[in-house]
Amino acid sequence: MALYTLALLCTSGAIAAVPAGASAAPDPHTAAAAAPAAVTFADEFNGAAGSGVDGGKWQIETGDNVNNHERQFYTSGNKNAALDGQGNLVITARKENPANYQCWYGRCEYTSARLNTSGKFTSTYGRVEARIKVPRGQGMWPAFWMLGNDIGNVGWPNSGEIDIMENVGFEPSTVHGTLHGPGYSGSGGIGAGYTLPGGQKFADGFHTFAIDWSPNAITWSVDGNVYQRRTPADLGGRSWVFNKPFFLILNLAVGGYWPGDPNGSTTFPQQLVVDYVRVSTN
Repeated sequence: MALYTLALLCTSGAIAAVPAGASAAPDPHTAAAAAPAAVTFADEFNGAAGSGVDGGKWQIETGDNVNNHERQFYTSGNKNAALDGQGNLVITARKENPANYQCWYGRCEYTSARLNTSGKFTSTYGRVEARIKVPRGQGMWPAFWMLGNDIGNVGWPNSGEIDIMENVGFEPSTVHGTLHGPGYSGSGGIGAGYTLPGGQKFADGFHTFAIDWSPNAITWSVDGNVYQRRTPADLGGRSWVFNKPFFLILNLAVGGYWPGDPNGSTTFPQQLVVDYVRVSTN
């Protein structure tokens, strides 16, 4: 198993299968956390159009992902992940295979990109947020998430996984936040969904997705609206593995167990546009 696919291959369905429509009633008395005290990581994605991401902050994963049955090949460099010259990172999913990439199912049908901060930045606690515009269409699966930095030693799901935002194309108005750990992984992840009011669609504009993370507690919000809080009490006696360093991941998958594959209604290219990623103390 090559190192560059460590996170990909260890997830074994890591960002899969939170049941559609999962929900948890928000506490009306809970407000998003106050302004952070200090920024520990920030990427505003400022740079020339077409340039790649800052290699001091991100590494690019390459390859396919059989575990989730995703259809894309994640490419290197700036082929599918590049700055747009207007302060955004654009991860582009294309229906193409110019280099004859091979996937678990044969010749790959799509390309996309996946970035992580492993070996470059980790955080234990704080506010982790990104302002993102998601793509649209059946089979699209954008995600902003985190993995325990000890995944290389303990494997997944013992490493723990925090999904800050996932969207599947057949739910254009809903995103999900989920925890995965030992005994509560894959379709057994502990999570909830957040749905925009009035039929609005997440792909129509930017939204801010965040967690506020402290010892034995994680709170999710969208645009400052808190929709779920999780503590060890939610795990039914199973192990809470979130009091340790985690690294960040951004990716745009195409197809897979949860979103299903693209169909005739899906248009390409599709783009995941990221205005910024910030981590701060709270």
